[in-house]
Amino acid sequence: KGSVATPLLLALVCIELSDVVFAVDSVPAVFGVTTDPFLALSSNACAVLGLRQLYTLIAEAVDAFEYLMYGVAFVLAFIGLKLLGSFAGVEVPTEVSLAVVVASIGAGVGASLLLPPPDDDSGGGSSGE
Repeated sequence: KGSVATPLLLALVCIELSDVVFAVDSVPAVFGVTTDPFLALSSNACAVLGLRQLYTLIAEAVDAFEYLMYGVAFVLAFIGLKLLGSFAGVEVPTEVSLAVVVASIGAGVGASLLLPPPDDDSGGGSSGE
């Protein structure tokens, strides 16, 4: 008899393909930090190996730290601007890029720990009358 693929195999293939898609998607971000091919390859290999586990940690961190998403957004904007600048001949040293990333994430976590959470009042609902 021949082998039969089950729905579980299809689910596994879909999950692994999503890992590869996210790893390939991160290539521009990696080259925004460094142009060393070894670092780009090794970081993407690590991304494929640990992305799913790291997602759970990041999802919980975003829930725990209210302002972390703003720090991550700033990092993504910085990397995008750095990539655009590299086409115009503007080079930002790797140390500066890493400092911006660490400072942005640190500011998001620090703000979450020091500032009170924003109110979720939407203005609607009952007024208790």
